[in-house]
Amino acid sequence: MHTRRLGRSGLTISEIAYGNWLTHGSQVEEDAAHACVHAALDAGITTFDTADVYAATKAESVLGRALAGQRREGLEIFTKVYWPTGPGANDRGLSRKHVIESCHASLERLQTDYVDLYQAHRYDSSVPLEETMTAFADLVRAGKVLYIGVSEWRAEEIAAAAELARELKVQLISNQPQYSMLWRVIEAEVVPTSEQHGLSQIVWSPLAQGVLTGKYLPGQQPPADSRAGNPAVAGSIKGFLRDDVLSRVQQLRPIADELGLTMAQLSIAWVLQNPNVAAAIIGASRPEQVADNVKAAGVQLSAEVLARIDEALGDVVERDPGKTSRG
Repeated sequence: MHTRRLGRSGLTISEIAYGNWLTHGSQVEEDAAHACVHAALDAGITTFDTADVYAATKAESVLGRALAGQRREGLEIFTKVYWPTGPGANDRGLSRKHVIESCHASLERLQTDYVDLYQAHRYDSSVPLEETMTAFADLVRAGKVLYIGVSEWRAEEIAAAAELARELKVQLISNQPQYSMLWRVIEAEVVPTSEQHGLSQIVWSPLAQGVLTGKYLPGQQPPADSRAGNPAVAGSIKGFLRDDVLSRVQQLRPIADELGLTMAQLSIAWVLQNPNVAAAIIGASRPEQVADNVKAAGVQLSAEVLARIDEALGDVVERDPGKTSRG
């Protein structure tokens, strides 16, 4: 497993990170979730990403149990705060009350005294940024959080938070956006701003919700046992299931074949070519998926291959910097 530094910090993480957004505590039984986590560890993955809202807090608990007994110093555990986790008016957002209380609850579920990275899951325009950043800084000073990050923040929001972090003398080192061959909205503004302020990207959905694996074919219904075939989660990938997108994705297959890669490996390797990307987050419902995806680590794609990918995908690539995954 290859590693990279996260932002302008001393923290080293595995360039393939394991995430449990749509799996642990919901779609996958706990024994299967544990098997996937152990497969990730066996493959050299040391970085694990979750959030309090995943599976209504159950995902954190499953990950905590799956990592129990591992050497804590050898892991980087990331979680997030923002979305509602209870019925109260203060059980959401980035108020000081919610940030502090959510951190304590996450630590308990994860069975750890601290998290390596605590991330604001979205931007909260209803709370002064100074309040949020001060709460994060206090958690750092209390030793409950080592570094702070954000997720799906716009360039101007990242710049403002980075300035406050400097004033508070804490390290804001990452943004977690959606990023893939098909979804490149961070390239125009977020990446240059992040580079300027010392943040890396930890990207989610490098496979565009599974579309870039090539398993969804134009003119055909998604397989019933696939993510797109599950009514509970299909809504999050509908934008990628257009026939014009699926037809273009199929044109990537010969490129992957020539390189001796699966389409999934090609897609993960592609996001890792961006020097501002520190890690690509993968998920899995079976251990063999982990073993397949980690083979993208360390793969170098030539300028010619990158150009062929751009030609194959053509105008179905989304690049509008105004489009972030805010919902």
